Amino acid sequence: MRRSMLFLPGNNPNMIINGDVLGSDSVILDLEDAVSPAEKDAARILVRNTLKYLKFENCEIIVRINSIDTEYWKDDLDEIVPLKPDLIMPTKVSCADDIRTIDAYMSEIEKKHGMENNTVHLIPLIETAMGVENAFEIAKSTDRVVAMFLGGEDLTADLHCKRTKVGNEISYARSRMVSAARAAGIDVYDTPFTDVNDDEGIRVDCELAKSLGFTGKASISPRHVSVINEVFSPSHKDVDYAYEVFEAIKTAKELGKGAIALHGKMIDKPIVERARQVISMYEEIVRRNGGLD
Repeated sequence: MRRSMLFLPGNNPNMIINGDVLGSDSVILDLEDAVSPAEKDAARILVRNTLKYLKFENCEIIVRINSIDTEYWKDDLDEIVPLKPDLIMPTKVSCADDIRTIDAYMSEIEKKHGMENNTVHLIPLIETAMGVENAFEIAKSTDRVVAMFLGGEDLTADLHCKRTKVGNEISYARSRMVSAARAAGIDVYDTPFTDVNDDEGIRVDCELAKSLGFTGKASISPRHVSVINEVFSPSHKDVDYAYEVFEAIKTAKELGKGAIALHGKMIDKPIVERARQVISMYEEIVRRNGGLD
């Protein structure tokens, strides 16, 4: 379960050490934008040691690396991949060949360290117009890709437009990313809401992202995590209905019926699949937190 992904600067030990108590499902240890060129080596070592010596409870670890048009990306992978983070986040991915290049180098590292191929997965960060247009090809480029993530700030710079809270300027990119990811059978994550003091705005943005089909949302502030988790979690009503669906199916089988309705609506395959997803997420939330908030 990955509803929320919280960015933590890779050169900030105070934030990193508390990463697993901030409530997010995943933390993104950032070696790219949050780190100046002069601090790249120090941040890489700090993140490496974090993976080596700290155990994050109930929190997935993602490492955002520098893009392949820099001198840093191979050093990032050399240090990080052997420590087996859950995901690597390549940045400024514009085409499938970018991912294939990274995939090939990761395979070399895994082989060198006696790891199974594809031990570490990928969540490409799409933040260029070219990347948006190539989203499906990127999603299908390699089996390592298990999700994609839209980066709105860099994207709007590439589009030569202003980033706004309403987000009309990225509406096409959002829809295209969701469609591409779902067609490829992977998860998809929305860009952070960058006004850390706008409590109403983050909720509206989360609800919009969920309505479009995003799996979850990234955040640059711990303050936003609880709202993201709440919006992208099933409600008590959702959970009750999901269990009703399976109870109705059980009753239908006992009565020998091939079809059955619930609350006046036929239960078809999409409804069953949605109910299965809701129950799976609910059970994971119960395992981690004891129940819905």
